[in-house]
Amino acid sequence: MRVETKWIEERMTYTGPELRPHFLLEKFRVKGSAVAAFVGPCEVKMEHLVDWEDRLANDFIRAKLMVHFLGEFFGISLAEGVLYQRLFMAIAGQEIARISGKTIRRDGDDLFWNDGKDERKLSVSIVTASPVSRLLHAGINLDASGAPVKAAGLFDLGVGTPQDLGPVKALVERILSVFREEVEGIEWACAKVRPVV
Repeated sequence: MRVETKWIEERMTYTGPELRPHFLLEKFRVKGSAVAAFVGPCEVKMEHLVDWEDRLANDFIRAKLMVHFLGEFFGISLAEGVLYQRLFMAIAGQEIARISGKTIRRDGDDLFWNDGKDERKLSVSIVTASPVSRLLHAGINLDASGAPVKAAGLFDLGVGTPQDLGPVKALVERILSVFREEVEGIEWACAKVRPVV
């Protein structure tokens, strides 16, 4: 599968309804299976959550500033979408650790950092199904202010500042590049093997 990736300069607030089929095509003219990233606040109210565990708990998602990754994948199952999500978050954790020098722990689709006192959540992530595709949202905190759980952001890890997002952009572009290469590598791994009969 070929996955297009794109960094979006425009700042946008993520509220939940953006997780819908063809949003990337409609808003950014990105065609086919793709992941786009942008920076903005996060404010997802309970009625816009797609995670039933969170909805039943009347949860919400909030952070002053996040880098948001929106993905849409065509021609795969929901289980494959979840595997892509786990791969994506593993890559994100690896690259955050590399650039920050901090130890990042992944648990399922969540990333955590221990500041020496508490373990703090760095990310949110969900995959869901639409009639035509599988949809991904992954948010990595920059400034976790307002989060409903103990959380930290990339600024706390020394990656970028509110005045200088250059290191954040470099990190995001690296995450997107590594993910794209992994997905393409999976396709080649499937195509290159001699069948056993």
